[in-house]
Amino acid sequence: MTKLKVVDTSEIFVNSVVDGIQEVKGHEIVILDLREIPHAVTDFFVICHGTSNTQVEAITRSIEDTVETNHDERVWQKEGLTNAEWALLDFGNVVVHVFYKEARQFYALEELWADAKVTLIEAD
Repeated sequence: MTKLKVVDTSEIFVNSVVDGIQEVKGHEIVILDLREIPHAVTDFFVICHGTSNTQVEAITRSIEDTVETNHDERVWQKEGLTNAEWALLDFGNVVVHVFYKEARQFYALEELWADAKVTLIEAD
């Protein structure tokens, strides 16, 4: 009997988000796997930052375009683009945080979710 390999669609989705970030040179991409944390609000957080408000906006647009192209999905909820210091893109099982560098240091989400499995994506 042949076993079928289970494919985690959230992981595939995360890879598309990372591709969108890398397309416009987002910095210090971190994936927090929250699936093993009780009562977590989502499966994954993807966190990165830009070095200007313009880059933060470009990263969010690139993520949305990449996800729509690869998965025919649109963001469920989008927050924070008014001042482009912290944009949040909620895709349900994957939530993306795109920070302006100083805001990322201030909020320190990686420290808040220290129990999560952390994957750092190396820069190209």
